[in-house]
Amino acid sequence: MTDLIAKTAIDRRLAEIVGPVIEDLGFELVRIRLMGGNTKTLQIMAERPDGGIEVDECAKISNAVSAVLDVEDPVTEAYNLEVSSPGIDRPLTRLKDFDAYEGYEARIETAELVGGRKRFKGVLAGVEEQDVLINIEDQGEEVTVGLNFDWLADAKLVLTDDLIKEMLKARKDAGQIDEADFDDIETEDEGSQED
Repeated sequence: MTDLIAKTAIDRRLAEIVGPVIEDLGFELVRIRLMGGNTKTLQIMAERPDGGIEVDECAKISNAVSAVLDVEDPVTEAYNLEVSSPGIDRPLTRLKDFDAYEGYEARIETAELVGGRKRFKGVLAGVEEQDVLINIEDQGEEVTVGLNFDWLADAKLVLTDDLIKEMLKARKDAGQIDEADFDDIETEDEGSQED
């Protein structure tokens, strides 16, 4: 279990409890966070092993996780349970995520300074053993930096037009989107043209 999936001690304890339940249902735990506020929120991100998750699948996970958490009772105060997909600009929490999203822009933060910096923004260049590779701009040149997976404190995809197009194409190819549903939508460029 990496710190990217579950950062704090309570998150790791919750992941130990709900992770097997989620896996038994045929899904993978992407991230779990118990977040503060007047009423805490337990946020669980999950997806199918091949990616994606539907609303009814989130409800199925929520019901199963709720039942286990009622028995285990690891959180003493009131909280809301939120089960969702990782989203388009998803967190990258597993080594396989960095490989799967090679070629896309990402932001990576390390726990300690690496080469004088903690934040890296660039294009993912895959994985080499335990190193995450990212192409970054350094003094006007593009260089590939290898960051050991264990050094990472946070990582997520950057929401770009290319990423949105690719995700929509993947959903269309999977039969989850019908282009006819979007025929009446005006793009911003079409609507703002002057005669």
